[in-house]
Amino acid sequence: MKIYNTLTRQKEEFVPVHPGKVGMYVCGPTVYNYIHIGNARPMIIFDTVRRYFEYKGYEVNYVSNFTDVDDKIIKKANEEGVTATEIAERYIKECKQDMEALNIKPATHQPRATEEIGGMIKMIQTLIEKGHAYEVDGTVYFKTRSFKDYGKLSKKNIDDLEAGHREIKVTGEEGKKDPLDFVLWKPKKEGEIAWDSPWGEGRPGWHIECSEMSKKYIGDTIDIHAGGEDLIFPHHENEIAQSEACNDEKFANYWMHNGFLNINNKKMSKSAGNFFTVREIGEKYPLQVIRFFMLSAHYRTPLNFSDTLVESAKTGLDRILTAIDLCREMAAKEGTGSLSDAEKEHFAKVEALVKKFEDAMEDDFNTADAVSAIFEIVRESNSTVKDFSADYAKKVLKVLEDLCGVLGIETTKEEEILDEEIEKLIEERQAARKNKDFARADEIRDQLLEQGIVLKDTREGVKWSRA
Repeated sequence: MKIYNTLTRQKEEFVPVHPGKVGMYVCGPTVYNYIHIGNARPMIIFDTVRRYFEYKGYEVNYVSNFTDVDDKIIKKANEEGVTATEIAERYIKECKQDMEALNIKPATHQPRATEEIGGMIKMIQTLIEKGHAYEVDGTVYFKTRSFKDYGKLSKKNIDDLEAGHREIKVTGEEGKKDPLDFVLWKPKKEGEIAWDSPWGEGRPGWHIECSEMSKKYIGDTIDIHAGGEDLIFPHHENEIAQSEACNDEKFANYWMHNGFLNINNKKMSKSAGNFFTVREIGEKYPLQVIRFFMLSAHYRTPLNFSDTLVESAKTGLDRILTAIDLCREMAAKEGTGSLSDAEKEHFAKVEALVKKFEDAMEDDFNTADAVSAIFEIVRESNSTVKDFSADYAKKVLKVLEDLCGVLGIETTKEEEILDEEIEKLIEERQAARKNKDFARADEIRDQLLEQGIVLKDTREGVKWSRA
């Protein structure tokens, strides 16, 4: 199996730290709002990487964090007049709901920054003791030049970086000894959540949390660190500096980064009016279609999101699911327990296409080519399954289910809920909200969402649509 390593800019044979096991850390979202469609791409991509490792028999320790203390969270909390904890709790719940709808497996560990403060303080203390960090008036900075390999991931030259920082002045960072130094711990400001530390009340900088969590839940050296390519610099570069300076060990053996997602060939942004949350997209398309669409291109390439391309993905997915339904129908017939020579010959073609699927996945997780192999199996299945035995249909069915399982595509159709049942549940939810029984109201909303029913509050009342 070969993985393109951002650190070396080449494909390398995957060799795990511990035979048969994979330790994988994926940077998670900052929970101050609903996750957007750009957040969904790395979630889907690296969930699929995890699923393939498991398909090949590896034991995967998959760690993905929630950043639940951050300037954006505090700002939103102040705007709403609630605590930062309330904002974080709300959007962690919403994020988990969207991830479930995208069929993303729960992480082995999903730590929150606020639950790991003690470990971060300990790591910062170690960096100070080793001469890699210093404190000025309650702020602790990482001494960037103390780490000689700084820039090795992003391929940025430290002298060029310094030149780019000469005119930059950041409020509250006048105490820096070097413009390139970055914050490990920041002192408390009025109205902010804070924790006690040897340097006074405050909170950690963003970069330190991933260094501490990966160390705690995987180890000093992890197999794979992954995230969007926007995280390469400075976030992942700073993680390497902190972790390797603290632990005196290589931080990660393989770095994987997915390409950007564009909307109608433009960068997604609120100002451009093309910013969409997963929840909003789910009102227009089944999220399984969105997952399939995300896997239609190689993860390292930029991906353009448009109605035309998503509709094409929907058509392709329907073709696969229709073939699976036909296999199920044929497999339900009485079997003989063995294949004829003709059936063996055709199933050998299917097995060769399974090998093609695996070859694609083992070449830096090329899901685009893997999907093409599934379409070839569908073509083979559709041309033979009606004329062959139930035993043949069962074998082809298992192949399609297994490969779709690697891609996280659900192959069973749930029974459709009736319109009158939906309306009755919406009425019950409205009554619960009126009675301030918000727990029951949320329970009904989640129940409907699980069955593909999306609710939207409008001036005319609650509208619903099928995802």
